[in-house]
Amino acid sequence: MALVRAADPQTSSVSSTSGYCRYHVFLSFRGQDTRKTFTDHLYTALVNAGFRTFRDYDEVERGEGIKPELQKAIKHSRTSVIVFSKDYASSRWCLDELVMILERKRKTSNDHVVLPVFYDVYPSHVKKQTGSLAKAFAGHQKTQPLPKVKAWREALAEIADLAGMVLQNQAHGYESKFIKKIVKVIGDKLSRTPLSVAPNLVGMHSGVERINFWLQRRSTDVGILVIYGMSGIGKTTIAKTVYNSNFRIFEGSSFLENIKEVSQQPNGLVQIQTQLLSDILNGRKMKISNISEGLIKIEDAISSKRVLLVLDDVDHMNQLDAVFQVKDRFYPGSKIIITTSRARLLKAHQITEVYAVGTLTQKESLELFSWHAFGQDHPVEDYKEYSEKLVDHCGGLPLALKVLGSSLLGESVCLWKSALEKLEVIPNGEIINKLRVSYDSLQDDHDQKLFLHIACFFIGMDKDYIAKILDGCDFYTIVGIQNLIDRCLVIIDGWDKVQMHDLIRGMGREIVRLESKEPWKRSRVWHHKDSFKILTEKNGTKTIEGLVLDMHMCPTINSNEKVLETNAFSRMQELKLLHLSHVKLCGCYAKFCSGLRWLCWLEFPLDSIPVDFPLGSIIVLEMQYSGLRQVFKGTKYLPSLKTLDLSHSHSLTETIDFSYCPNLEKLVLVDCTSLIYLHGSIGNLERLIYLNMKDCKKIRLLPKNICMLKSLETFIISGCSNLKELSIEMLRNMDSLKVLETDGIPISELWQERSSSILSSLPCSLVELSLWGCNLSDDAFPMDFSNMSSLQRLNLGNNPICSLPNCIKGLARLDKLSFSMCTSLKWLLGLPKVKNLDIVDCISLEKMTFQSRHVETATSFNSINLLEWQYKFNLHVEVELINILGLCNLLESMAPILQKDDPIPVQGLDECGIFSTFFGGNEVPGQFSHKSRGSSISFTVPLLDNHRTRGLIFFVVYSNAGYDSPIIQHNCLPYITVKNKSKGLRGAYEPSHYGIPDEGEDMIWLSYWRVEDDQLQGGDEVVVSVIMKSGLLVKELGIRLVQVQQEEIHNMMSISTDSSYDPLSFRMILGDSDEEGKAEEGFSRFVCLPDEEEEQQDDITVTTTTGRNNSGVLRGCNVLVTAACFFLTLSLITRSSLSSPG
Repeated sequence: MALVRAADPQTSSVSSTSGYCRYHVFLSFRGQDTRKTFTDHLYTALVNAGFRTFRDYDEVERGEGIKPELQKAIKHSRTSVIVFSKDYASSRWCLDELVMILERKRKTSNDHVVLPVFYDVYPSHVKKQTGSLAKAFAGHQKTQPLPKVKAWREALAEIADLAGMVLQNQAHGYESKFIKKIVKVIGDKLSRTPLSVAPNLVGMHSGVERINFWLQRRSTDVGILVIYGMSGIGKTTIAKTVYNSNFRIFEGSSFLENIKEVSQQPNGLVQIQTQLLSDILNGRKMKISNISEGLIKIEDAISSKRVLLVLDDVDHMNQLDAVFQVKDRFYPGSKIIITTSRARLLKAHQITEVYAVGTLTQKESLELFSWHAFGQDHPVEDYKEYSEKLVDHCGGLPLALKVLGSSLLGESVCLWKSALEKLEVIPNGEIINKLRVSYDSLQDDHDQKLFLHIACFFIGMDKDYIAKILDGCDFYTIVGIQNLIDRCLVIIDGWDKVQMHDLIRGMGREIVRLESKEPWKRSRVWHHKDSFKILTEKNGTKTIEGLVLDMHMCPTINSNEKVLETNAFSRMQELKLLHLSHVKLCGCYAKFCSGLRWLCWLEFPLDSIPVDFPLGSIIVLEMQYSGLRQVFKGTKYLPSLKTLDLSHSHSLTETIDFSYCPNLEKLVLVDCTSLIYLHGSIGNLERLIYLNMKDCKKIRLLPKNICMLKSLETFIISGCSNLKELSIEMLRNMDSLKVLETDGIPISELWQERSSSILSSLPCSLVELSLWGCNLSDDAFPMDFSNMSSLQRLNLGNNPICSLPNCIKGLARLDKLSFSMCTSLKWLLGLPKVKNLDIVDCISLEKMTFQSRHVETATSFNSINLLEWQYKFNLHVEVELINILGLCNLLESMAPILQKDDPIPVQGLDECGIFSTFFGGNEVPGQFSHKSRGSSISFTVPLLDNHRTRGLIFFVVYSNAGYDSPIIQHNCLPYITVKNKSKGLRGAYEPSHYGIPDEGEDMIWLSYWRVEDDQLQGGDEVVVSVIMKSGLLVKELGIRLVQVQQEEIHNMMSISTDSSYDPLSFRMILGDSDEEGKAEEGFSRFVCLPDEEEEQQDDITVTTTTGRNNSGVLRGCNVLVTAACFFLTLSLITRSSLSSPG
C-alpha cells in the first residue's frame, strides 16, 4: 500500500529492470540453421518496423559460458523471440540462453515477454525432446553434467507450454507471411507496457498476493473485485501493482485512471471509452461520436478476447452500472478491478470480491516514513524520537507518511521539531487537499455541516447518542452519517461508536479554522485555549454553534482560582453544543444562551441547577461528577429533555419530579452513592427505555409504580447492595425489558427459598441477563428457562455453582455465556452452542462437553485443572488403559528414553484429532528412518502398491538452552509445520500444553497426525519444520510415515480415531498469514498455498484451538505425558505388518 526505494529486493513486485530496456527484442536462434535465412529476414522485418533488436553476429564457436554482452542483452530486452529449428537443441549455448531467458521472465513477474517460434519443429517435439532433439540430448547426456541436462529439459518443456507461433500451422509454410505475423504479435505485446509505479512497497504484500491469486485462478466466470478504502491509503498503488503483474496473461488489458475526475470533464465518458478501446485493441485508434456508439464498439471488442480491466477511482453508481450492463458481453474468464472510496458501491450484487485496504502498522509506518525521510528503512538515531511522533500523527496513512517524510528529507533536527509543533495546530496542506476531495464530493451542505460537527465534537461517541443530539439541531443524522460512511469519512466500530481517522478529523477542523483568522468568528471552537480566550474577553458571536472548554487542558491557568462569568455566553445566540469540564461560572444565568441542545458539564460546581438557567430546548443534559445535592430547587419544565446523566454525583440525595420531563428516554444515575430516593413519578415516563442505577448503594426501595415502565428495555441495578425488596411482579410486568443486570444483589437472601421462582418469572422479552455475584447455588435455578427463549447473553459469574444448571441447556439462542470466577464449578456438561464462553478463574473446572459437535467457540479461560474439553483436548488417561490395550511392550521398547521412576500420572494430549506426548529422553529411535540433526527435514513419500499414507509420526528431541539464549529468536509457542511442496499444501499445529525440560536437560515431543488420502501420496516432496519457544533448542528430528494396506485402513481408522475428530482437511487461503497471530492461535488443517509462499519458512497460518492466552506448561525433565490414542495407533502399526514406514 506504500512505496519505498527500488533497491529493496525483498518487497519488489515490479521488475527493477523494467525502467531500462536497451532492446525491444532479443533474438535467440541456432546460427548454423537459420542465421542467413529465416532469422535474417525476421531480424530485418523487426528493425524495419522500428524495433531495436539484438542478435549475436558472432559465428565463432563460443567458450564454456554465455558471453557477458549476451547476458546484458537478455537482461535489458523487453521481449525474447526464440527460433526453434531442428538443430537448436544440439547447441549447449542456445540451451543456456534459453534457461537464462526463462529465469529473466520468472524474476521480473512476467514483465519480460517470451515468444517461442517453431520454425521447422513442432511444440510437442520440443516439450518431449523427441525427433532431432532426442538425438541432441543423447549426446549431451554423455558430455554434460546431469543437473545441467535436467535444467535444459525442464526449460524446453516450459517454453513449449507458452503461447507460441508454428510456421506450418499459421502461414502454411510461407515464411514471409509468417514473419509479418510475428512482427504484428511483437508490436501488440510491446504496445501493452507496465504502468509507472515504484517497484518497492511496504505493508501491501498480503493484499497484492490475495488479488494476484484471484486474478490467476482459472475460471470461466467474469469476476469483479473492488479495492476499497479512504483517500491516500494506497488503493491505486495496489491496483497498478497487480495490473503490472498480471496484464500479460490476458489477451487484452486496460487501466483507466481517475475515472471520477475524467468523467466530470466535457465529453469525459467518451474519452474514457476511447482509451478503453485503444488499450484493448493494442493501440488501434477508433473514433467515437457519442456514448451509445462507444458502448456498441466496446461490447464488440470485449466479447472476443479475455481482458483485464481496471477502473480507478469510481465514484458513482452509474459508472458501475455501465460495467454491469455489459458484464455478460465480456469474454469468459475476464476480470474487472475497481478502486473506490464509496462504501455504497460495495453493495452491488454483481461484485464477487471485496478487498478493504487498511492502514499500516506502526512498524510499517516507520519503515515507509524512513525511506522517504532518510533513504533507508529506519530513522537516523538523532531523529528517532521525532520520527516516531510524526508517524503517530500520520495514523498509518501512506500518503501522509510519504508527504511528510519527503518534506523533511535533509532538514535539521530544529526544523523537524518546529514542523511537528506546527502540525499539532495546522495540518499539512498537501495532505489536507488530497483528503478534502471526499468532503467536497458530499452531495449537500447538510452532510458537510454534519461532518464538521462530528469532527469537532463527537468522535468516539455512540451513534444513537449523536443522532439524538443532532436531530434536535435540525439534522437528519442517521442518513447523514451513512453518507459520511459511504465517503470513508467516518466508520462505525464494533461498539456502535462513530470513529474517524485522525487526519480526516484534522481536515475537518482545518476547514473550520480557515473560516476566519479570529476564533470567535468561526462556527465551531474546539481548541481549549481559543475557547478560554473567547470567554475571558467576552467576544463571542452568533456565528459560534459549538464550543468546548476543559480547564485542565489549559495548564498555565489555575482552574481552581479562575472563575469565568455567565454573561460571556450572552452574545452566542446560535450556540447549541456546549461541553465544559472543570469550569466555574459566576453570575446570573437568565441571559445565558437559550438555544442549547446539548450541555455536558463535568464537575458542575453548584449544589443545584439555577432555576433561571434557560434549558427549555435542552435534549441531552450531562452533569457527571457534579456537586449537585438536588437537581433543581423547586420545579423546572424540560419538555425536550431526552437524556439525563448525573453519574458519580456523590452528593445527590434525590431526583427531580419526572413529571416535568415527560419525554425522558434515558436516565443514568451510576454511582450516586448518596441517593436514597427515586421520585415516584418515574412510573409515568412512558418513553423511558434506559434506566441505570448501578452502585447506588443507599437505595433501599424502588417505587412500586416502576413496573408501569412499559417501554423500558434496559434496567441496571447492579451494586445496589442495600436493596431490600425487588418485586417479582414488578419485573414480570416490564413487557419490553431486554437487558437486566442485578450483579452483586444477593437474590437468595432477598427471596429465601424463592430464588428459583424469581428466575423463572423473569419477562420473556429478555435478551441479556447478568446475575454476577448474586450468591446463587445449584438449587437456585429452575429446571428450565422456557420463559426466556429469546435470551442471548447470560452472565452467572462469581456464584457458588458446581455444575451447569439444567435450565441453560435449553436456551437455543444463547450466544454468550459467562461463568467467570465460579471457583466451585467442576463440570460443564452438555453446554449449548455459544459463540463466546468465559470460564476465567474457574479454578476447579475439570471437564467440558457440548450438545453439538461443531461448536466454534471463542473461549477465555485460565483453568489449570481442566482435563477434558470435548472436541479439543483430553489430558486424562489412566495407566491401566495402556496395560489393558496391551501396550506394555511398546513402553518397554522405549525404555532407554523413558524415565521409569516418573511420579506424574500418565497423561495424553488429544487435541483436534492430533495426539501428543512429552517425556524425558535424548535420541530418536531406530524405526524413524527420516532423521535430521536440526529443526527441519525434507523427504519424498515412497511409492508403495496398494498402500495409502494415513498419518505422520513426529519425534522431536529438544533441550532447554536458557531463556536468554540468543540461539532462538522466535517468541511464539512451539509448533510443527508440514509442507507438501508437490501439492502446495501446508499444515501447522501448536499444542495447548507442552513440556519444558530443566536447563541443560533434554525432552521429547512425540506427536501423531492423521491425514486424508490425497494429502500425502507417493512421490510427494515434503518439508517438516519445528519452531520452538524462545529458549528451547531442537537437537534432533525424526519422521515416520504411517502407510497402511487398503484392507487395513477401515480397521485402523475405526479403532484409532475418536469420532469426535475429523482427519486433517483441505481449505483455501489467500495471501500471507498474520505473523503476529501465531502466539494466540493453535492449530491449522492442511491448506492450499500460493506458490510464492513456498520458501517462507516462518509464514504459518493457525486457527484458535483453546482461545486461552497461555498454553499449559509441563515443567521439569522428568515430566511424562503420553497419549493413549497415540500409543493405540503405534500398536496398530506394529500389528499391521506395515511395509516400509518411509
